[in-house]
Amino acid sequence: MNTKPVPAIVMLITGFITCIVSIFQHYSFGKFVKTELLVLVIFYLFGCIIKLVLDKGFEVMQDPLSEYEGMEMDEDLIDEMAMSDDEYQDDYTDN
Repeated sequence: MNTKPVPAIVMLITGFITCIVSIFQHYSFGKFVKTELLVLVIFYLFGCIIKLVLDKGFEVMQDPLSEYEGMEMDEDLIDEMAMSDDEYQDDYTDN
């Protein structure tokens, strides 16, 4: 899962909520800017922590064979994997 935008989304949502609350509370401009900056920084860090937790969680859930998806396999190896044990032994004892 792409978790890259999680910190920005968390930060923007809380920033928007802070703006709305500040408008209804009639904050002065200086107090509004300080409050908004503090909220944005705190919730950006909180979003980064959430992103790290999600990344670790999805890393555990990842299919162990997915790292081999793009790799090419040797055709001889594929043939050997498809052979039965008797055919495999006969292939090496014929020499």
